[in-house]
Parts: sequence; C-alpha cells; structure tokens
Amino acid sequence: MPDLLIELFCEEIPARMQRRAAEDLKSLVTDALVGRGCVYEGAQAFATPRRLALHVAGLPASQPDLREEKKGPRVGAPDAAIQGFLKSAGLSDIGQATVQTDPKKGDFYVAIVESKGKPTPDVIAEIMPGIIRSFPWPKSMRWGNASSQPGALRWVRPLQSILCTFGPETETPDVVPFEIDGLRSGDFTRGHRFMAPDLILARRFEDYEQALQRAKVVLDADRRKEIILADARNLAFARGLELVEDEGLLEEVAGLVEWPVALVGSFDESFLAIPPEVVRATIRANQKCFVLRQPAEKGGALSNHFVLVSNIEAKDGGEKIVAGNERVVRARLSDARHFWETDQRPLPDYAMVADKPLDQRLAKLENLNIVFHEKLGTQGERVERLVELARAIAPMVGADADLAGRAARLAKADLVTEMVGEFPEVQGLMGRRYAELQGEHPSVAAAIEEHYKPQGPSDRVPTDPVSIAVALADKLDTLVGFWAIDEKPTGSKDPYALRRAALGVIRIVLENETRLPLGTVFGAVVRCWLEQKAPAVLAGLNGWSSPATLEELAQMERVMTAAFRTAKLGDFFADRLKVYLRDQGARHDLIDAVMSAGENQDDLLMIVRRVDALAKFLDSEDGANLLAATKRAANILRIEEKKDGRSYAEPLDLPLLKGAGQAEEKVLAEVLDVAEAHARQHVLAEDFAGAMGQLAAVRPALDAFFDKVTVNADDPALRANRLRLLARLREATRAVADFSKIGG
Repeated sequence: MPDLLIELFCEEIPARMQRRAAEDLKSLVTDALVGRGCVYEGAQAFATPRRLALHVAGLPASQPDLREEKKGPRVGAPDAAIQGFLKSAGLSDIGQATVQTDPKKGDFYVAIVESKGKPTPDVIAEIMPGIIRSFPWPKSMRWGNASSQPGALRWVRPLQSILCTFGPETETPDVVPFEIDGLRSGDFTRGHRFMAPDLILARRFEDYEQALQRAKVVLDADRRKEIILADARNLAFARGLELVEDEGLLEEVAGLVEWPVALVGSFDESFLAIPPEVVRATIRANQKCFVLRQPAEKGGALSNHFVLVSNIEAKDGGEKIVAGNERVVRARLSDARHFWETDQRPLPDYAMVADKPLDQRLAKLENLNIVFHEKLGTQGERVERLVELARAIAPMVGADADLAGRAARLAKADLVTEMVGEFPEVQGLMGRRYAELQGEHPSVAAAIEEHYKPQGPSDRVPTDPVSIAVALADKLDTLVGFWAIDEKPTGSKDPYALRRAALGVIRIVLENETRLPLGTVFGAVVRCWLEQKAPAVLAGLNGWSSPATLEELAQMERVMTAAFRTAKLGDFFADRLKVYLRDQGARHDLIDAVMSAGENQDDLLMIVRRVDALAKFLDSEDGANLLAATKRAANILRIEEKKDGRSYAEPLDLPLLKGAGQAEEKVLAEVLDVAEAHARQHVLAEDFAGAMGQLAAVRPALDAFFDKVTVNADDPALRANRLRLLARLREATRAVADFSKIGG
C-alpha cells in the first residue's frame, strides 16, 4: 500500500517546541485523513532544529466510495424548504428522493447521495494547506513582502520548503502538488546547514532518512539523545570520571543539534570552591553543558571538566569550539564566585537590624515589600504566617517549635541573594548553604532547602520533623490563601501549582506516617490570617472585646468568608488523595467506600490504613461472603425505601421483635449489637482488621435470616421492623466502610 512522506523545512524550530510540534503534525494529518476515510497502518513523526517530518504508512490509493442518506423536510412542506433540500442534496427533482415514515414525525423525504472516492493524493493536497496555515505553534511570525497582506502565512520561523510525496514502495512516489503563499510542494530537502547544505532529492521515506544521515542529519531525536549520552559517558570514562546525567538538559541539547559531536572542556579548579550545585547550574544554564564528577569510590566530588555538544565536525577536532566554551564558562563561574562571596558578607544597610548575613537578607526582603500576590500580601507578611503556622504544626509532627519557627523565618531569605537572583533554580539550596555558614542548627538549615519538597512525583519528601513542619506550613498557606481568593485549579489549568502542593502534603503525611488532621490544620492557617490581618476581629471572636468600626466588621466578614471557602479545600484534598491512591494500585471503589463512611475523614493516614485493611479483608472468604450478604441487604433496603418514600433508620421495635419476630431475626439483632459495639471499639483503637473480623462474625446469622425470614412480610409493622434490622446492618458496617460503594 502507498506511503506518505511530508517534510516542513524552516530556518529554526526552538528545542522546547520540537516534540510537541512533531506530535501535532502527526495528529493533524492522520486525523484529517481518517476523517475522509483514508485509514492508515502506522505513522511516525520526527523533528530536528530545522525540520518537521512525518511518515504515514499503509494508506489506500483513494478514498472509499461514499453513500450518505440526507434527511429532508416532511412531505407537504413549503416549496422553499423542498427547493433548499434539492439544492443541498444535488437533486433536480423531488421524485429523485425517497419517502420514509417515522411513527412520531410522519412521512419525510430522504436523498441517497453517492459520491466516488477521490484519489488519496487529492485528499492530501486539500488538507495540507489548511494544516500548515493553522499549525498550533505557541509563538509564530510573518516574514517577507507578503507579511503585510491579510491572511499571510504565520510559522514559527520562515518556512523555506515543503516536501510531500505519495506512492507505493514498489514504484517511485509522486509529488503531491499544492501551494501556500507562493511556496510549492516538491521532492527535495537540505542536509546539515554547514556540512551538507546542498539540495537532496528524496521521495521514499527510507531513501529520505538515509540521505539525511549521509548529509550529517540524524532525523530521530531519540537517536540523537542516545548518541549524546553514549559519547558523553565514554569521554568521561576515558578521563576516569562519571557523567552527571540530566534528562532535561539531554532533551534540550538533542533539540539544538542535527549532528551531535561531544567534546570535553575544563575550567580552573579554584572554581570548585563554589557549591557544586551552583557550578552545575551555571554551566547548564549558560552553555547547555554537562558536568562530570569523580567516581563514587573516590568521593563523587565534582570535577573541573564538562562535556559540550557541538553541531559540527570541526577540522581542528573541536579545539576552537572547546576554547570558546571554556572562555564563557570561566566568565560565568567568575560571576557565580562573586555572587557566592558577596552573599556571605554583611549588608551595611541592614547591619543595625540583624547581625547574620541571612537574617540581613530577610530584613531586606521585608523592607522591599516584595509582593507574593496582590491579594495575599507581601513575601514579608507571608514569612510571618509561615513562622506561626510552622510553630503550630511542629508538635503535631514531633518537631521542636522554636527550630521550626526559626527555619520558617529564614526559609525565603535567600530570594534576595545575588546567587538566587541569577539562578532561581537554586533557591532553598543556597539558603541552606548560607544558613550552615552562619552556624544555624542542622535541622534549620536542612528545612530551608527541603521545605520546597516534593516538587514532583519522583522527588523525595522531607523526613526531618522540622523540615516536615515548614514544608507543610508552606504548602498549606499557599492552598488556603489561593482558595480564599477563589483562585482554584480549573480543568487543565493550575497556574499556582495547587494540585502539586496538595499532593506534596499528602505524600509528606503518608510517607512519614504522620497523623495530621487536616481540619485542625486548616483552622490553624485561618487563625494565622486572622492574627495577621485582623487582630481586633480575633479579639472580638474570643470575647476579649468587640469590633468597634465598620472597617473591622467588613474585615471580619472577609476573613470568615475565606474560612468558609477553606471547607471546600477538604473536597479538593479528597480528590487528590484518590488520585494518589489509585496511582499506588488501590481500587477506586474501596477508596470511595472508606471515604464515604466513618469518622476522621480528614486524617489521611487513617484513610489509607482503612483502605489497605478493607482490601485484605475482601480478599478473604469471610470478606467476600460478608460483602455479598450486605449488598443483598442494601439492595432490598434501597428498593423498599424508594418504594415507600421513607427511611428505615429509626431504632428497632424491640417488643415487636421479641413478641412476633422469628428466632433468626432475634439472633441477628443480638449478634449485630455485639458486633457493632466491638467493631467500633476496634476502630477507636485503629485496629481496622479487628473491626472487620467482628463484622464477619455477623455472616452466619445474616445467612440464616435471609434463608428463613421473609423481609416483606404481610404484617406492615413486622415488615417495617425487618427493614429497620437491615438498616442496622448497614449502619454497623459503615463503622468501617460503606459496603454499597464496593463493586463485585
């Protein structure tokens, strides 16, 4: 079957856009083809710094013939409606239509429209101009004389050529002819910008890929990554070193070169006095180079060598390229060393306020009134909230309150250091380094760095109690604050990374097995806001005095509204917890069952333990049997409550039970009383497996009840009492989970 080859060649495609652009080209073209009946066998997209390419294999030679029924107006409709229908269906007379009958709408006209499928090249020629014109680049430009004309083509950079061919493997493919803004499709491309810039004829994908390889272009981005990684490792190994691998940098560099050539440079060893993370950030950010380190058995210290990736095979073996990179790296590291040394010196303007460099930076942060968010105040105000909140959380997580407060006070001080101003990615880390230099407690220094963690699903969580307290304070203040001003995530948009913050709280709590009732913590956050924003209001709420002014009353209203909105934050955490547990392999129905029943639903650790215990219980024979029996009871109860329009949750009629009831229902009632009481005791002791074991003891009595007792008895009072008994069973199991939510 025929294949399609497309290449869109331009001046430059930024590295960060290439992956997405290749996938967009693939989906736009293949979706358009399938929508026109041209189903394919496979498709593969590619991107280099100068081209997007697409190979679609196994296309039909032409569209299938189409047969469409076009529904028209009712028989007897006005002539204008009839004529409009004839025109749209391509008919000359209403006699060419058929009449169909609808039992509800009566007789109406139907036209059978048949059209012969177009050759696939014609279909491609129709769709490609529109795809190119509407291509979803994040940023695009116009160029040349046509740029001033309405509807001029916009592209990421000037589009220079279009290759588009179609044909079977056994024949020479033909060019698919179309034109856009004077640029006609053809069957040629170009190789490497410097090493092979001449035109290359290519019609079949295999020939195209091989021709580019000969012309010093590696088409596949993943292949370029493999080459860079392998060569960099080999160069490091030859020098007795190891490569510090960086997937993000590797992806970026692979998008900067078409013919990767790895080279090694070096810098003066004196620069290694700078923290290694700063050296790495400097070389990475400015020169897109990889750093090397000593092997682990030799301590793993950073080396004064780095690997750069060139886009050409230089005649001198790359000596001038290496020398040029070394000059730039030396200059950048000199700047970094200056920042590092400057940040350790006192700030004269703040020497009277604080005696330590990091404390002086904190004073500068507060004095500059740097805005955190226009509705949430300054960074200085936020620091004050974090201090109070970290101190409040500290006893809940086993941390020293004074150390937690100190760490929270210094946590944002490095934001105004020279180093973080130049390299924002090292915030937190530099705060830790400067805290260590000025003699802070090790837990305080660690918390300054770790309070940002975890920053992603693969990032580790803090484990030191002080770090935990500050990390939770930072994330919860962010969540409550943005919830209070109604800046919640919507759909795929989450500009303030609130989902990540909530997941961070969940991971910190669960992975450290920390007991942290969210409702209590939310209240602590709101209290911090009250203390900071409305001390007079707080006094009024505690009965110490009354708000005296309209302004204070308005402030109280705003604060209480924020507190009300915070309640919705619990639902957000519940949703994030469900996502987290599902990713860990937990069944979604068990999560719903646990979160729909019982108390302490804001205790994340207890929810997880209940889910685990419930899963193990249901895997047992007792659990499976109890589930089947309780679901049978729940189904009966649901049907009868719906039919009667009432609930049977009221207490049992004990005299009726003892007088007219059968032995089996009396036994069930007695067993339920004992099992529910014992189950609740086990739940209070957080022995969820034991609670479920107590409930499992109900099953024999429940089986006997269903076997011997007719729930829907003729006597209305007896029937109602038996339904109350089933409601008692439902309530007893809810001490552990809502069994009605469990599938199976």
